[in-house]
Amino acid sequence: MKIKINKKEIEAREGETILEVAKREGIKIPFLCNHPDICVTGSCRICIVEVKGKERYISACSTKVEEGMEIETKTKGVEKVRRMNLELLFSQHKEECDDCVWNPGCKLLSLAREYGVEINRFEDRKDHYPDLRFGEAIDFQSSKCIDCRNCVEACDEQNVSFLKMEEKNDYYEVNPDKDRGCVYCGQCIIHCPAGSFESVGEFEGVAKLMDENNDKEIVFQIAPNNDKEIVFQIAPSVRVSIGEEFKMETGVAQTGKLVSALKEIGADAVYDVSFAADLTTIEESNELVERLKEDKLPLFTSCCPAWVRFVELYYPEFIENIATTRSPQIISGGVIKEFSKDPENTVVVSVMPCTAKKHEIKREELTLKNGRVPVDYVLTVREVGWLLRRKGVDFPNLKESSFDNPFGEVSADAVGYGVSGGVMEAAVRHVFATVEDKEICERIKEREEFDTSVAGNKIRTKKVSGLGNSAKVLEELKEDPHRYDYVEFMACPDGCIGGGGQPIPTSREINKIRRKGLLEEAEKGKHCFTFQNESVKKIHKELKDRRDLFHTHYSKKDGPQEITEI
Repeated sequence: MKIKINKKEIEAREGETILEVAKREGIKIPFLCNHPDICVTGSCRICIVEVKGKERYISACSTKVEEGMEIETKTKGVEKVRRMNLELLFSQHKEECDDCVWNPGCKLLSLAREYGVEINRFEDRKDHYPDLRFGEAIDFQSSKCIDCRNCVEACDEQNVSFLKMEEKNDYYEVNPDKDRGCVYCGQCIIHCPAGSFESVGEFEGVAKLMDENNDKEIVFQIAPNNDKEIVFQIAPSVRVSIGEEFKMETGVAQTGKLVSALKEIGADAVYDVSFAADLTTIEESNELVERLKEDKLPLFTSCCPAWVRFVELYYPEFIENIATTRSPQIISGGVIKEFSKDPENTVVVSVMPCTAKKHEIKREELTLKNGRVPVDYVLTVREVGWLLRRKGVDFPNLKESSFDNPFGEVSADAVGYGVSGGVMEAAVRHVFATVEDKEICERIKEREEFDTSVAGNKIRTKKVSGLGNSAKVLEELKEDPHRYDYVEFMACPDGCIGGGGQPIPTSREINKIRRKGLLEEAEKGKHCFTFQNESVKKIHKELKDRRDLFHTHYSKKDGPQEITEI
C-alpha cells in the first residue's frame, strides 16, 4: 500500500505501524516507551503524529498504516503537544541522573534537550514515593516511574506477573504484587525507559566500595591497606557486550581490553568463568548419565538462578528435576578460593550479565563446608562500565591482556554457555565423548530440540529461553513427563546475552548480534570440547570428591515476597 509521510510517498506493508515504517525509511519520530519485544502500550504519547482526516493526534507506535494515509511528523501543533507531554512525564519522574542505568544515554534527557523542555517546570508529584527493594537483587524507585507499563508487560511475558498496575488517587501506578514472588531476572530493568528499576547496589553500592581516598589503584574499601587479594571473574557473554558501554560496536568481543581495564583499576587477577563452565559440563554430564541409568528423568539445567527460583516459587513439583550441579559462577568462586594461598583474604568479584546472580551468591545452600561464600560481590555489565568510566579508564584504546592462569584455558563449548542452547550442547557433546567415545561436531545449540542415543538409551533434549516459554514446557511435561529427557532452561530471552544486567538498550535484535559475536569468539579458542581441556580435567581430578564445591540442593519457597522500603 502507498502512504505519505511528510509528503514523501512510501510503500508500506499491511500490518505495519506508522513508527515501524518511519524507522525503516529513516524518518525520525521520537519515542520513549516503545520497545520492540513487548506489546505496544502507546502511553508516553511522545511519538504522536498528525494524520489527515483525523481530529486528534495519534500515537505512531500503536497505529497501523492504511492505504492513502497522509502523515505529518513535525507540525507546530505536534511539536507543541510533544513538548507538553514531555513536561508532564518529568512531573512524575524524579531526576537522579548521575546513578541512573540509562546514563549516559538517557532518552528522556535527550528529548528534553531537543525540545527545550524545562524538566522542573512542574513539581514532582511522586517525590514522596518510596524506593522498594525486592529480595537481594532488584530496586524499584517508584518516584521515577512514568507508568508506561513496560515493566508490567515484561513481567507478564515472563509468566511471573509480580508487577501490576493499580488505581490509586485517580492515577494508575505500578506496584509489586505481595502475593507473588520476584525471580530477579531483571527484564523490568532493560524494558524500563525511565530508569525506575536497577539491580541492588547499582551504582551507589559500587561507589561505596570504591577506594577514592587512597593514592594506590585499589578497587574496594574492603582493601584499604592492600591486605586483600581482589580477584575478578568474567562470565562468557560479557566479552561481547561490555564494549557497548563505551559506544563500541555491538557483538565484537573486547575480552582482552576488559582484562586490562580491571587490572588498571586494581584487580590482582582476572579469571574466565568459562573455565568453571567446563567444570560444570563435566559434573552435569555425569549427573545426566546417572539419571539415565536410574531412569530419573527429565533433568533440568541449574546454571540460571532466576530459572531455579521460578521453579521453587511456581513449579515446586519439578524441584527434584533440577540438576544439583552448581552454576559456573559459584563453582569458579569456590575453586579460586580453594587454590588461593590466603582464602580468608581473597575477595572474588563476578562480572555478570545477570541481576539474579546477586541473589544467587546470598543463598545459604551455596556456602562451602568451611563456612566461606564462593563469591563476595556481583557487578552487572552496566556497573563495570560505570566503574571504569568513573576511574577514567580509556577503554577503547587499551591494549589487550590475557586471563590469568590456572583458570584461563577454556573450551568453545564453555564460552557457548553465554547463549541459549550452549549448556545443552556442551553437556550432550561431553556425554557422547565420554560414553560413546565419539564427537558431535554439529551445532546443537542452533536447534530447539535434539534427539540422540547414549549407551543404547534414546534421549531427547530441548533448549528453552524466557520464563514464559519455560512455563509452557513445564505444563507440557505435566501432561507427558517423558516428552523430554534433558532440558536447558534460561530465564532471559536468548539466554545470558539478553540478561537483566546487560547494557541498555537490550532487545532480541541486539541479542542476535551478541550471539553471533560470542560464537565467533568461541571458535577462536584452542579447544572445541570440554574433554579436550587438560587444565580443567587436571583440576577436576584433584577436586572431584569435594561435593560442596560442585553440588547443592534446592527447596520450595513459601511465604510472600520480601519487599523492603529503602
